[in-house]
Amino acid sequence: MNYAEIKTCDIANGPGIRTSLFVSGCTHRCQNCFNEIAWDFNYGKPFTAETENYIIQTLQPSYIKGLTLLGGEPLEHVNQKGLLPFLRKVRESCPGKSIWCFTGYTFETDILDHMCREWEETSELLSYIDVLVDGKFIQELKNISLRFRGSENQRIILVQESLRMGETILWEG
Repeated sequence: MNYAEIKTCDIANGPGIRTSLFVSGCTHRCQNCFNEIAWDFNYGKPFTAETENYIIQTLQPSYIKGLTLLGGEPLEHVNQKGLLPFLRKVRESCPGKSIWCFTGYTFETDILDHMCREWEETSELLSYIDVLVDGKFIQELKNISLRFRGSENQRIILVQESLRMGETILWEG
């Protein structure tokens, strides 16, 4: 897995001050994507043990609320394989930090109905994610007044509560 960028002290991609990891590789190709350069799976740098350790270090201060995964597309299968061992480490070393993930996939159909059945990584990966912002960016539904979203079709989902309840529970933040 490659990554495009790491932003420390990010306040745009989830509540509070966060560390954001932008992975490389995306097959959605949304019109007017904010990070088109990260569509290429080979873009950026290799995601190494040193990269993981660096991110975990940035999460240590008490004022850092958590980690955000963006892209590219974190839930592309190759990226799930790279992120899963990393999220295990994050949960172990930073148990009080929240993990947010932005995806162009839809929670119920793409992720639960397809990925969880097809790929062994997906269910465990979801077990580490607190909040999922789902849905492709759709230019015609762009709304700059939305918090943590780019278009009106995208939702902010409380993953653990949704899995427990068996229905999609939205974050009201």
